Amino acid sequence: MHIQDETSIKRSVTVHENELPAFLMHDDIAVEVPVALVYNYISHAVMMASPTDLQDFALGFSLTEDIVADPSEVNHIHVQSGKNGITVRLQINDDRFEALRERRRNMVGRTGCGLCGTETLKQAIRPVEPVQKVDVSDEAIQAALANIHQHQPLQLATGATHAAAWCDLEGSVQLIREDVGRHNALDKLIGAFKKSTLVEKEGFVLVTSRASYEMVQKSATAGFGCLVAVSAPTSLAIEQAQQANLKLVGFARDGRHVIYHEPAGTEYYEEARQAM
Repeated sequence: MHIQDETSIKRSVTVHENELPAFLMHDDIAVEVPVALVYNYISHAVMMASPTDLQDFALGFSLTEDIVADPSEVNHIHVQSGKNGITVRLQINDDRFEALRERRRNMVGRTGCGLCGTETLKQAIRPVEPVQKVDVSDEAIQAALANIHQHQPLQLATGATHAAAWCDLEGSVQLIREDVGRHNALDKLIGAFKKSTLVEKEGFVLVTSRASYEMVQKSATAGFGCLVAVSAPTSLAIEQAQQANLKLVGFARDGRHVIYHEPAGTEYYEEARQAM
């Protein structure tokens, strides 16, 4: 019997509400499964994820983890469901595969102390290249927030997933991916984005989660100039945004959002500087 491939399943639950008698109902539950990423013939990572858009996920993960530098370096992606989970097999270029093997060899012997040693810490928090700045208006951010919910069918059904969306400069959602994990949702979006014609346009990313440094790092690695998050950023996320010259917005809610870093040279930055 193969593992469940649907994104949600129904379960009988007992509901307790105020002083009313308990009652039974069917609830939609988000499916979460182990997803193994295998490069050529080496199993590299197992992630817990929603079993959908896994080719996008595999490509996005490969790009943001610096396993490949360009989608063209991935020759083939095959998704296979099994008894215990889902295996995604990627065929990558020989030079990239050798670099991955070398990275894995360097990891051997270090696991006893976790992330210890200068070299390991450098690998954990990779430097990011500056991205191309983009002017994103307050109106566009609020417009995206207002309509993202209608593009989240899995969240509406289960209440258990995150979304990552690419929006144009008018705030219209052009591409979106959902997953039980916020990192996975962003990797899925990046994988789908890199295969689309949207790469030729300007826009920004909206995520329904906090902005951790990993979210900023993945966004910068993908070349996004602006990341908007509905919850707070961390201090390291702000530092990474400054390093990448990426616009970082947090606590994005209806009618209000907070800009934690505005790249120098953008229209908003110049207006704010003159007002000080």
